Amino acid sequence: MGHDHSHSHGHSHDYGASTATGRHRRRLLLVLAITLGVVVVQLVAGLVSGSLALLADAGHMFSDAAGLAIALTAAWIAARPATDHRTFGYQRAEVLAALGNALVLIVVAVFIFVEGVRRLQGESEVQTTPMLTGAVIGAAANIAGLLILHGAHRESLNVRGAYLEVLGDLVGSLAVIVAGVVIVLTGWVQADALASLAIAVFIVPRAWSLLRDVVDVLLEATPKGMSLETIREHVLSAPGVVDVHDIHAWTITSGVPVFSAHVVVDDSVLDAEGMDHVLDRLQGCLGEHFDTEHCTFQLEPASHREHEPEQHA
Repeated sequence: MGHDHSHSHGHSHDYGASTATGRHRRRLLLVLAITLGVVVVQLVAGLVSGSLALLADAGHMFSDAAGLAIALTAAWIAARPATDHRTFGYQRAEVLAALGNALVLIVVAVFIFVEGVRRLQGESEVQTTPMLTGAVIGAAANIAGLLILHGAHRESLNVRGAYLEVLGDLVGSLAVIVAGVVIVLTGWVQADALASLAIAVFIVPRAWSLLRDVVDVLLEATPKGMSLETIREHVLSAPGVVDVHDIHAWTITSGVPVFSAHVVVDDSVLDAEGMDHVLDRLQGCLGEHFDTEHCTFQLEPASHREHEPEQHA
């Protein structure tokens, strides 16, 4: 029989505490506070000025704030310990939060687009002073948010989602500023509606990119940057390994890749070194070269594989 053995020497089984989003909760909290403050400013300025573009930017930032709140709540949920019923704890809560975030962005984009088209067909008054004031404050806050999240966005889907949303907000605020300047110089108020449409168009590809990555995790696709063929070559290069099959690699949540495989080992190596030495060697290989600490290897003696056809005949 094969031996199913999961090795995690020195590795905590509290996976939720080490998730990528959990490590950056303070950054997310700070950006959330900044974002909520700007939402209030832009909402008031948008209502006073009559600017749809500024209201669109405020709505987009509010959806970002909701997404951040969801991500932070999910990170807290994900930190709950694993149980017999949920062996990986609640780490997928982070991925579900990212899914909700992407869907909210799409809904906001559709609403802004519909209202922008309606505004283009009619006349509306826009007061440029509060419009530009709200947009400039928003741009400054977005730049601050990008600096806070920079670097961390490469580690977590939710932090990446927050980073992309803040980046989108910055572009949105710049679009409002441009529209405000155009109205001041030319009096062409439709520039405000065009800016709101630009914000809507910019939101969609970012939401789609995030949604695609979430679907990859939920469908248990091979983690980005991980080559199963390269891993196979490394495992086969280990002393005594004859073959490797039934290879699987997937992601529980951002920063938590998982790997499993059946490894056929020469009987003489197992007799001479024992199972633990072989497992330690394989575990060390994946941990060092592929940053994958949670690995499950089923060791199969070569003699067992040779006799399998007779046993199942």
